[in-house]
Amino acid sequence: MRKTFIKIGLTVIIMSVLAFSSTLYISEFQILGNEFETPLPNFSSLRLSNLFSQSEDFQDFDKYIARFLEQNNIAGASIAIAKNDKLLFAKGYGYSDIDLKTETEPFHLFRIASISKLITTVGIMKLVEKQQLSLNQNVFGSSGILNDSIYLNYVDKRVESITVKHLLEHSGGWTPKYGDHMFMPTVVAQKLGKNLPVSIQDIIQFALIHRLHFEPGSYSSYSNLGYGILGEIISKISGIDYETFIQNEVLFPLGIFDMKIAGSFLSERDELEVMYYEPDNQFFVDDYLGNGTKVSRTYGGNDMRTLGPAGGWIASSTDLMKLMLSINGNPVFNDIINQESIQIMTNNDDSLKSPLGWRKIIDDYWIRTGTLASVSSQLVYDKSNKISWVFLSNSGNWRGPDFSNTIYNQMNKAISNINIWPDYDLFDLETNYASKEKRESIIF
Repeated sequence: MRKTFIKIGLTVIIMSVLAFSSTLYISEFQILGNEFETPLPNFSSLRLSNLFSQSEDFQDFDKYIARFLEQNNIAGASIAIAKNDKLLFAKGYGYSDIDLKTETEPFHLFRIASISKLITTVGIMKLVEKQQLSLNQNVFGSSGILNDSIYLNYVDKRVESITVKHLLEHSGGWTPKYGDHMFMPTVVAQKLGKNLPVSIQDIIQFALIHRLHFEPGSYSSYSNLGYGILGEIISKISGIDYETFIQNEVLFPLGIFDMKIAGSFLSERDELEVMYYEPDNQFFVDDYLGNGTKVSRTYGGNDMRTLGPAGGWIASSTDLMKLMLSINGNPVFNDIINQESIQIMTNNDDSLKSPLGWRKIIDDYWIRTGTLASVSSQLVYDKSNKISWVFLSNSGNWRGPDFSNTIYNQMNKAISNINIWPDYDLFDLETNYASKEKRESIIF
C-alpha cells in the first residue's frame, strides 16, 4: 500500500510543531491590519520539521539530492516544493552546523543573497499600488525622490534621467567595470575622506561623483548599487526604515515573522540561522569596520545590513515559498500584490532589459538566484506545471554564480523523480492547528 504521508494523530502533530516553534502563526493576524511601528517578537513563522516530509514517495528525490550535495561539498541545504500553490514538501539535508552535528531543518534560516532583490521589488510595487510612488519617477536631481543635499553633488547630468524602473531592471547606468560599489568600502571611504565603516548613503554619494557607464534605460547591467538605492527610496517614501517597511507591508501579512536582515559577524548570528562554509580555497579580507583585522568574507568581510535590499536578508525555505506563492498570480494562494504588478515584474518583452526583481524569465520559468561566498540559493516558479521550488544552502562554491545553473538543472531532474504527489498542504497546519478555536488552548 502506497505511503503518501506519515499518519500522525492530531495530538502528535501539534506536539511536533510545538517542539520546533516557540509560537505558531495565527491566521487571523491578517485581518488585524499591517500598521506596525516595530516587529512583533511574540510571533514567529510556522516551523515545520523534517518529520512532515518523510515519505516513500520522496525517497528517489532524497537520494538524488543527497548525492548532489555530497558531490559539490555542500554542508547543508533546505528545500521546499509546492504544486498548485500547495506546500507538499519541506526538508533539510546535511548539517546546519558541522561541528555540533546539527541536522538541517526546513525552519533554519539562511542568507539568501540576491533573492533579497525580489523582496525589495515587491516592496516597491506595494508603494506603487498605494499610489505613493511611480515606476517612471525620477530618482535624482532637485525634483527627484532622493533630492537630499548629499545627493545633489553629481558630476554626470544623466543621473537626473534615472527612474525607479531603471534601478529595478538594472539599467541605471552602472556596470561592475571598476568593481561592485557595494563591495568596495575601503575605496569609498578613501575617496570621500571618511573612516570605515561606510553607509549606503556614502556609497551612493561615491557613485554620483563618477560618470555613469552608459545611458540610463538603454540596456541592463547587473547592479547591486541600484537595489541599495531602491532601499533608500522605500525609506524616503514610507517614512520608516527599509527593513521595517518590508516586514510590515509584505512579510507580516503573509504570516512570515522570521525573515530579517542578517548580521555580519558570527556573534550576530540568529538563533535559528545556519553556520556558513566557504570553499576550501577561501581567502581573507579586511574587516568592513576598518579594525585592521583579517576576516572571512562571510563573517565580517561584508556589511550585511548595508547590503540589505540587494542581498542581506535571511529566510527559511518555507517562508520564501510562501512569499513566492504570493506573487505568482495564482488564485489558490492569496497574492500580496495585484495582477498588474505581477505582470510588470515578469514582462520580458525587451531582450536588453532584466525583469523586475527576478533574475530571469525563460518561457514559463521565473527564476531568482542568490550567491555569496558561502551561499548558493535559488527559487523557481514553473508556470506551466504550477510547480515552485526553493533551494537554500550554507556552502559556497568556487564556480560562484555559474553554480546557479547546476542547481537549476539538478533540482529539476530530482523533481522529475517524484512520480506521485501527495494531496495535503503543509501550510494547512497554520489554519488547522493555530486557528482561533485552538489559539486559547495551546500553551507556549
